[in-house]
Amino acid sequence: RRMKRGKGDKKGTKNRDVSGQVVPLTEPVVVAPPMVGTRSWIGGLFTRSSRRQDKSIDYTLSPLQEERLQKLQDRLLVPFEETRIDHQESLKALWNASFPNINLTGLVTEQWKDMGWQGPNPSTDFRGCGFIALENLLFSARTYPVCFRRLLLKQKGDRAKWEYPFAVAGINISFMLIQMLDLQNTPKPKCLPGMNFLKLLEEDENAFDVLYCIAFAMMDAQWLAMHASYMEFNEVLQATRNQLERELSLDDTHRIQDLPAYNLLFQ
Repeated sequence: RRMKRGKGDKKGTKNRDVSGQVVPLTEPVVVAPPMVGTRSWIGGLFTRSSRRQDKSIDYTLSPLQEERLQKLQDRLLVPFEETRIDHQESLKALWNASFPNINLTGLVTEQWKDMGWQGPNPSTDFRGCGFIALENLLFSARTYPVCFRRLLLKQKGDRAKWEYPFAVAGINISFMLIQMLDLQNTPKPKCLPGMNFLKLLEEDENAFDVLYCIAFAMMDAQWLAMHASYMEFNEVLQATRNQLERELSLDDTHRIQDLPAYNLLFQ
């Protein structure tokens, strides 16, 4: 069935029936609509890009970098558990930040599709990225609420009839950043983007969460610039990754605020 979006809909974007499951971080995220056969909506991208590694660089972490990287890597190991009260409360908080005037009827309800989850139980979508994906979404909603709602409600630009589902796109952005920055490589990233990111992390403990918000805003800007539709999300996310890698490599980037795309958070 078709993903519906009404510009005048007070609930925002309607995302319907995107089939498939989000898979563990060791594999590419695949969300495959039934009408496309073997081609996936978000697939292959991470298989290709994860193999594109910069030549390994040996470097020494400062004590602060080491501490903050360890905290971030520890976050990656936390799965989303629908039976945990704190995880349930975080999910409810995300709903309240997204639709403050609409009461959530339950943790399993068709209402979640309005936010762009694949089905009535969003907990099944976190299998691909764990609790950090929810933390990223919630950080975005609380720290940059205007930008968050603009993206959630698809308020900017000439949109395609078939839009990307907001929440599932958010999970894929978290996944893409983890892969791009080589954060699962212990004790430290071996790629140039990951090394450059650690400089930002030393300046700001929330650098990963802020970079997530930047990446989401950048992805949406790429979506509009490419006049993309549902099946082109894969290409849009690859273009977003390429741009992020370029910005992270700029010589004058010393803080997360130095990234040119940082300004997208305030448009």
